[in-house]
Amino acid sequence: MRAGSMVQAERRSFARLTGGVYLAYFATAICGSMLVGHSAVAVTCLATALYAGTSLLFYRLFRPVNATIALVAMVFSLLGCIRDILDQLHRAPAWLSPLIFFGPFCLLLGWLILRSDFLPRWLGWPLIVAGIAWLAYLFPAVALHAKVVILPIGFLAELMLMLWLLIKGVKEERWAGSNLRLSDAG
Repeated sequence: MRAGSMVQAERRSFARLTGGVYLAYFATAICGSMLVGHSAVAVTCLATALYAGTSLLFYRLFRPVNATIALVAMVFSLLGCIRDILDQLHRAPAWLSPLIFFGPFCLLLGWLILRSDFLPRWLGWPLIVAGIAWLAYLFPAVALHAKVVILPIGFLAELMLMLWLLIKGVKEERWAGSNLRLSDAG
């Protein structure tokens, strides 16, 4: 295989890899929510590790759009993951919802999608709405009454992104061009 073909194959598969890890997170998190006891803790921790991996992959995917915003988004997501793990170990304060961290993550991820030219812009808006909805968890009384609406919004926004990455991927030539511009600037 020629070097150019290998690079193109790598670009083609990266978005799908990200979507695949994202899908593994979804499947594991759903399974974990149906379990109880030590099994639930183990599966939920695995789901959280997969989400952390997805966050790292998103950083690499969106770094060409804006490296600083992609990094800040990743940090928020990883803080949410740490909060999730601490919750599983009964070490997290009850008032500190992980969604307080995932709200800014979704907002920033949505913004990065809007600014990218390798994913459709319409994928960014549901994530921005989900991020705003997650911020309701800053006010636990509001979140308690609104979670019936908030949870499906976040689930659907992330599900749409995951499915797009798995099925369509990214516009390879535009993502590749973004990566070249980034390496030229560095």
